[in-house]
Formats: sequence, C-alpha cells, structure tokens
Amino acid sequence: MKKIFTSALVMMLPMLMMAQGWPANYSGVMLQGFYWDSFNDTRWPNLESQADELAEFYKLVWIPQSANCGGTSMGYDDLYWFSNYNSSFGSETQLRSMINTFKSKGIGTIADVVINHRKTTNDWVTFPTEVYKGVTYQLKSTDICRNDDGGATLTWANQNGKSLSSNNDTGEDWGGMRDLDHRSENVQNNVKAYVKMLLNDLGYIGFRYDMTKGYSASFTGLYNASCGTQYSVGEYWDGNETAVKNWIDGTKVDGVVQSAAFDFPFRYVIRDAVNNNRWTGLAASSSKGLNMASSYKRYSVTFVENHDTQYRDANNQNDPIRSNIEAANAFMLMMPGTPCVFLKHWLDYKESIKQMIYVRQLAGITNMSTSFNMANSPTQNYYVQRTVGTRGAVMAAMGSTAYEIPATYVVVASGTNYRLALSKTTETAWASKPSGEYEGAISVTLTAVSQTDGAQLVYTIDGSEPTASNGTRVASGATINISSRTTLKVGLLIGGTVSGVITRNYEVDNSSFEPYEITVFLKDPTTAPNSWPQVNFYTWDSSDKQFNGNWPGQAITDTRVVNGQKFYYCTYNITGKNYYMNFVFNQGGTTAGSHQTEDVTYINKTSFFEVTTQTNKYQVKNITDEYLPYLDGDAEDVNGDGEVNIADVNELISIILSGNTAGKGDVNGDGEVNIADVNAVIDRILRH
Repeated sequence: MKKIFTSALVMMLPMLMMAQGWPANYSGVMLQGFYWDSFNDTRWPNLESQADELAEFYKLVWIPQSANCGGTSMGYDDLYWFSNYNSSFGSETQLRSMINTFKSKGIGTIADVVINHRKTTNDWVTFPTEVYKGVTYQLKSTDICRNDDGGATLTWANQNGKSLSSNNDTGEDWGGMRDLDHRSENVQNNVKAYVKMLLNDLGYIGFRYDMTKGYSASFTGLYNASCGTQYSVGEYWDGNETAVKNWIDGTKVDGVVQSAAFDFPFRYVIRDAVNNNRWTGLAASSSKGLNMASSYKRYSVTFVENHDTQYRDANNQNDPIRSNIEAANAFMLMMPGTPCVFLKHWLDYKESIKQMIYVRQLAGITNMSTSFNMANSPTQNYYVQRTVGTRGAVMAAMGSTAYEIPATYVVVASGTNYRLALSKTTETAWASKPSGEYEGAISVTLTAVSQTDGAQLVYTIDGSEPTASNGTRVASGATINISSRTTLKVGLLIGGTVSGVITRNYEVDNSSFEPYEITVFLKDPTTAPNSWPQVNFYTWDSSDKQFNGNWPGQAITDTRVVNGQKFYYCTYNITGKNYYMNFVFNQGGTTAGSHQTEDVTYINKTSFFEVTTQTNKYQVKNITDEYLPYLDGDAEDVNGDGEVNIADVNELISIILSGNTAGKGDVNGDGEVNIADVNAVIDRILRH
C-alpha cells in the first residue's frame, strides 16, 4: 500500500510543481481577444487568420467561454461543458483549428471558465446530461447553493418538490442563473473533469476564471492543482489591493499560489489619471497596484479595459477609459506584471500598441521587473516611470513634454501624452514603423539605440541577415521608403560587428480606395409574429460615431419589395478600406431593452437581415445570400413577364438552340447562356 501511494505521489509531483498560478519572470503579453458582442471580430476563423500577425506581439490570447449556451451569447450563461462546442463564435472544428494554429505559432489560448453559476434547461434546477469519453456528467439540484438568488430558488424548489444543497454560497450571490455549491463532491468532480478536458482535449493552455468573488478562492486552487495548469488568472473584481492579494493567497495548495489575478487596483489608478489628465495620479500605482508589490507582481495581470468596463452604448456606458487610451496602454505596457491588451484598443490603435510592445520586448521587461518613479510634476502635468528589464531600461514619460529625457535614453515611440525612451545600454536598432499592412508607400526612420556615439546601422530589404559586408549602411536617423512587400532587417554596426538586429515585415497595398454606397435591409418586422409598431435603425460607425442621433436612432419608413418580401432599408457610404457600420434594430422608444435586437456589427457591404426569436433581445439572422441575387431584378425572369415560370425555361431553350448565347438569358452571370441557366430557373420555380 505504501509503495502504491509513493508511486502515485511521484506521478503527481510534476503536475503540482507546474500548477503555480503564473510563471515567474514571464515576458509575454496577453490579448483579450473579444469585447462585448464581438461576434464578428471574435469568430474563430477570423482570429485564426490573424495568427501570424498576433504571434509577433502576443504569447497568450484569452477568448470567450467557447461552449454552446443555447443561443447567441458571450458565454457567461454557460449551459454545456463537455458535449457541445458550437458557439456564437464558430463550430467546434473551427475552435480546435484556431487553438492548434495558435499553438503552432507560439501562442497559448486562455479559456474563459465560468463555474460560479450555470444555466439550466427547462426549469430552475435541471442541468444538461452530458457524456464525455464514456462517463456521464450531470449537476443535480442538490448542487445548487441553498441561498441562491436570495432564496428565490429555494422557494421554487419547495413548491416543486425539489431539493437544494444544505450549504449556503461560499461567496457572493449572483442572480439569474444557479450558483453552484463548490463544497459538493459532484460539483468538484464535474469541474475537475471539465478543466482537464479544456487542457488535454481542446488544447487550451490555461484559464481565466470568471466572477471569482462568487465562491471561495480555495476552490480555484483545488481545480488548478488537480489539472496542473501553468496559467490561471481570476477575475476578483475589487479595487482594494488587500482584497485581491487575499484572494491570491486563498488559492494556495500546500503553500503554493495556484492563480494570478487581474490587477483591478492598478486599472483604477490609470483610469482616474488618464480620464482627468492628472498624470501625477499615476504615482498611486506604486502603492495600489499588485504589479508593484514584490510578493505579488508575478501574479498581477494588468489591464486598462475589458468587456465589462468598456463603453457599449448610450444606455450601457459602464466605466471606460474615455480619453488618452494610447497613453493608458503605454504606461501599462512599460510596467511589471503581465499586460492584457483589450481587443478594441488593439484594433483601433494597432500601430502604436505594436510599437509599445516592441519597446517592452527590446528592454526585456517581465512580470517581475523592477520599476520606480523618476520624476513628478508639482503641477500634475507629467509623471515619469523607469522600469528595468533584462536587456535595458525604459522610461515612460506621461503627460506634457516639459520633462527633459536624459541623454542616456533615446525616445523611440511617442503619442498624445506619452513618450517611451529606451536606455542606450539596450544596444539595438529601431524602426519607426511596426510590421503590418499599409495603404500606399511608407517612410521608415531608422534609429540607433547605443552607447557608442555615431553608431551606424546596416539594413537589408530582402530578408537576408545584415552583416558588415551585406546590406546598406546608414547613419542613425536615416529614412528609407517602402513601397512593396518587404522584409526589413536592421542592425547596429559597431567596429565591424552587427548586433541588435530587428525584423519588420511590411505589406504595402498600392491600390487606391474608392468610396462606395451600401444598403442595409431589414425584413419587415411589423407583421406577425414580431408585430413591431415601427422600425428604427440605431447606427454607429467604426470610429463609434453615431448616425442619425442618439438612441433609438432613425425611424425608417423607406421600404422595398425584394423577391416578394417587404424590407425596410437605409443607405450608407463606406469611406475607407477598414470602415464599417454597426446597427441595433429596434421598435423606437427611449429605453433600451426587450424591444431591440442584438448588435449587428462590421457591415461594409449591402446586406439583408431578419429579426428572428426573442430571448431578452431579439436575435438577428443574416439572409443576404438568400435575397441579394434578386436586388437588381429577377434574372430568372428571362421573358420579362413579371414572374418566373415554365415560359422562362422555354425561352432559355430557344436562346440556346438559336446559338445567340452571349446576351439575354445569362441567369447565373458566367458569360454565356447554357444548361446551367436552365437549371437555375428550374431551381427557382421549385423553391417558390
């Protein structure tokens, strides 16, 4: 018996040693790969297609809870854990493909784990039955906290002959779904199997635990120790640094911390400083941020915005960073802790955030780096922080430019209210443009960051390695023009030796963009079963500019019949390559809620939509493929009599037999009239 126990312990040791919350001296940056209702941007194929670009800047991507929730969902009303991974962001096949592609590029995928509460099926207390690898998993009514929903669940259970757990919640109650009793052995067994499946089957590298205030920290520790995850971060939403530290300590198993935490105290310091242009307010990060506490910086995951704090719309303003967004990210990325960049910020400020991440990488800043204040303005108009990495140091000068950067540093990146300077001891080349796609030719300024006065640079534009004999030599400050796809490599040339080489990959699109008009159609929702009293389009564009006023937007009265169906419509101008429109279709009225649809986002072409089922908000189906072919008239109506019938088939046959096959009757647009057009008309007749 002793031998068996010893063998089991030896087998468990590597797992327990790995499960230590977050790696020490970690230098990676994480991307929150979603924002609220990011159903287009966060589709698994869309994220996967960006893997090459993301891999240059991020080591981790946190994605939404990825299982099916029984409808359109951001994943926080989790329903399935094991058996259904066809979600609002894509299919299970697409999910697995994305995770595997990320892994092949050196990116780990972080799962959003929602175990504080769980959605039920047909009543208050029935959870789905799932079979995974021959084992049946199901939570019971007795796995629900006795005081769930302030006692409302117990009242329902008593009225319906059901039993709940005898235990009250070990954390805060959350209304709307069933809070799970983590003291229950069945809950623990289900969760342990679930997190192991996420790691070992789906291929996630770690977890973000949702709403960890809802249950004792010890359970996060229990679950992480059981599966041996190396990356875990908890959402313990509290601005009090002591409370968050206590939660981290509460995850310990055998004295070892099992999870990092989001650094809410640090986030609130940044929010207050940048929103009010009080730059000296950043000094509070030294005392309030976990990332400045020697025993906790390893477990600090810093952020400046997330899906809960972001501005969503006029009726859901939340608690966002309202100004100086780039500066907020610059300060975060130059500090200890593991930074987590918000997807919306990445999309809107990609070029500048890329440069910030390069600075962090070149200096070698980790989650445990040393950082301290260099200068404070008595008038609150600037604040300067110095962080020391493994390769060099960074000076982040926030606010006005009144502070003079020391001569031992070189400013390499700057923007509104921030300047980032690398110490000359970093000994590296620098380029003024990051890797990426550009519209039209760009100019790139090359800079030597070196202690050697007059250090030269040598570069190549064909991807070959620059050496003393290979490449073009230039002085620091030289500018080169890039007008096509180019792999630029630049290094310092000192005493015949090349060092500090950087690589930048540029994709240059020289085609000019011509603005165009789109029309957005909504299938008539004023008739049964929806019977809306009117139709409004609440519209905003890619820069969050509102069209036609605040909520509820424009009352739409223009209608058009397409393929026998009535649609309400409005037209918009697309003015740039990356420009798009967003919509909420609604019934009018000043209060957002059940009379509106979900967000319809990233529309840059003529599209057709239909209001379908209603849960809280109405769901929307994209029916463009079904109706767009009929927008400019019915091509299948070959003889022009106003309907599609057998006469059009006969007309096509006559055209084919006559040999005049290059004009009228080309139904499918392939350049000639042939049997394919006959089949298209027959198909139309059969469908209608």
